[in-house]
Amino acid sequence: MTDLLHRAEAAAPALTEVCRLKALPPERGAAALVRGVQVALFRTFDDTVYAVQQRDPYSGANVISRGIVGSRGDAPTVASPMYKQVFDLRTGACLDPVGKDPRDLVTYVVVVRDGVVHLGDARTPEPGRGSG
Repeated sequence: MTDLLHRAEAAAPALTEVCRLKALPPERGAAALVRGVQVALFRTFDDTVYAVQQRDPYSGANVISRGIVGSRGDAPTVASPMYKQVFDLRTGACLDPVGKDPRDLVTYVVVVRDGVVHLGDARTPEPGRGSG
């Protein structure tokens, strides 16, 4: 049984404490440097936190946290402040490539525990979709 427990712990994503939930204003982005990578964090009105790559896959600028938060149907979104591509915050999928080939954002595992936001591993965009 102990061997099973050790394997489960090894399989669990490593979490890095980033900030307190209340430090993230609802419906706005914030940038964080996590394990040497720039990440954009977004807190929605229901206190769900999403994390995506900070680098805009179209311009190469680290600006996604400055994007406009919105929604498409039930999908929370962010529109890049550079060329206005719209991304699903849940999956990183580019919902509106504004006339260009779709390029998705990398997303991150987010865990909010005791009012503290923790980031886990990056999730790779689905095969067949564009990536930045």
